[in-house]
Amino acid sequence: MSRVAALLRRDLARLLLGGRGGGALLPVLFFLSVAMLYPFAVGPDAPLLARTGGGVIWVAALLAAILPLDRLVEPDIEQGLFDQWALRGISEELVIAVRVAAHWLSFGPPLMLAALPAAALLGLDGRTVRTVEIGLLAGTPGLAALGVTVAALTSGLRGGAALAGLLVIPMAIPVLIFGAGSLGTGGDSGLALTAAASLVLIAIAPFAGGAAVRAARG
Repeated sequence: MSRVAALLRRDLARLLLGGRGGGALLPVLFFLSVAMLYPFAVGPDAPLLARTGGGVIWVAALLAAILPLDRLVEPDIEQGLFDQWALRGISEELVIAVRVAAHWLSFGPPLMLAALPAAALLGLDGRTVRTVEIGLLAGTPGLAALGVTVAALTSGLRGGAALAGLLVIPMAIPVLIFGAGSLGTGGDSGLALTAAASLVLIAIAPFAGGAAVRAARG
C-alpha cells in the first residue's frame, strides 16, 4: 500500500500542478470556455440551449480529458522511470492502474464542479444538472482509463499526442452516447450503461496499458 500511495501522490502532484502544461486548471478553463461560447454560436434561444446544453457539457468533458494525454505515460518512459519501477518489483500494470486513478482525480472532480456554472450558462434545469453530474461521475473514470491506455499505446510514436487524441475520440463514443443519452429518454438506464462502459474500460486499462509500456520499453 505504501508503494501505491507514493505513486499516487507523485502522479497527482504532477498532473494537478502540471508545470508548463497548465495542470488541472487547463481542462477546467477549456471546459468553461466551451460552455461560454456555445450560447453565442446558437443564439439566445433558451429552449434550444436547455435541450442541447447537456450534450455540449459531455463533449466538452471529453475534449478536456484529452488535453493532458501527452503527459500521462511518454515522459516516464523517456526518463526510464518504468525501468526503475520494474527493478523495484512494481509492475507496469500497477503503475498504469494508479495513473488512471490519478488522471481521473486530476480532472474528474474539477469538471464536475465546473459543470455547475456551465449548466447555469446553458440554462439547464435542476433535474438535468443532477443527471449530468451523476453521468459525469459514472463516465469520467472510463474516459480517464481510455486516455491512459491510448497514451501508453501511442508512446514513442512521432506525433503520439495528436494521434492519441484522434484515437480517444472515436473510442469514447459509447460513453458519450450513453452519458448524453441519459439526459433524454435513457434516464436511469442510460446512466447504468454509462457506468458499465466505464467499468469495462477501467478493467481493461491496466493490462492493455501495461503491455503497451513493456513493448515501448523493449
